[in-house]
Amino acid sequence: MKTNRIYVLTVIGCLTFVLVACGGKKKSDDIITERVEQPKPQEPVRLQSYTDDRDVKWIGRTYHVAINRQPSDSLPMVKDEVGQQFVDNVITLVVSRDNGSVFYSHSFTKKDFDKFIDNDYRNTGILEGLVFDKANGDWLEFAASVSHPQTDEYIPLIVSLSRTGDIVIKHDADMDTNAFETDSINR
Repeated sequence: MKTNRIYVLTVIGCLTFVLVACGGKKKSDDIITERVEQPKPQEPVRLQSYTDDRDVKWIGRTYHVAINRQPSDSLPMVKDEVGQQFVDNVITLVVSRDNGSVFYSHSFTKKDFDKFIDNDYRNTGILEGLVFDKANGDWLEFAASVSHPQTDEYIPLIVSLSRTGDIVIKHDADMDTNAFETDSINR
């Protein structure tokens, strides 16, 4: 009888041990994360308009340089990867003589820089800026950029205006190590 009791207690102990050992939580291969929702596109985004007016000493005279950037609804809009639309810009450059007569005037769009941008920038980039850089001998030099909106990604360009009124555009070699091409716009 004592043997039966020891036997029954031993069996119960073994069963309890097996149940406790095997009764833990099952491991799962499921990974639980939060669902990140893509931002929904808003109204088309416009860069602020800006104007930069300055007098510049160039080839022995004073010239007035006026640069004006305006978002343009007449240009095709571009979209980023989430479908957000951006309004492209028109940048007008006017260089006037000290007597007020206009030496050079042109409204630049992204199309003026088409030779220097790839299909990605043609489809998703905007003309972001044009700023006066320096008077360099017979040339007035400006820095221009075509960019992906709201990013630090852009193509840096140099726009040079000659004393005869010709424009030459090239990649900014200081910013871009690609072989650079030049293009002229005769106006």
